[in-house]
Amino acid sequence: MGREELLKNVPMFSELGKRDLERLAKLMVPRTIKAGEVIIKENDQAAGFFVINSGKVEAIRGADSADPQHLATFGPGDFFGEMALFEGFPRSATVRAVEDSECLAMTRWDFMAEMKNHPEIAVGMLPVLVRRLRDLDARLAE
Repeated sequence: MGREELLKNVPMFSELGKRDLERLAKLMVPRTIKAGEVIIKENDQAAGFFVINSGKVEAIRGADSADPQHLATFGPGDFFGEMALFEGFPRSATVRAVEDSECLAMTRWDFMAEMKNHPEIAVGMLPVLVRRLRDLDARLAE
């Protein structure tokens, strides 16, 4: 699967056109991660977003504690760290490779620079982000 296709499957990029997906795909940097390697560490400053090309990773809260909490397992086509594209708050979990994995990574700085040069990317993402907020608001109201 090509980079544009991987990005198209990420919900917040799903409404973007081909040209915008191509622009963002050019920002993606391949990373090879060995099984057991930490990709992002809980409480570190958030700086990037990842799409998994192959392999498997897991998200864990309190990885260094006596009682770590398994949050999720991600595989090919899945993504994590997307909020880091918009803000640099500390990471809420550790993500480590369960098996040898290939990811594509995009930094917040590259993403923000691309949005400043091509604001139509932000305009295309807004409806998806607002839908996500509305869905969350509706779930919290239940």
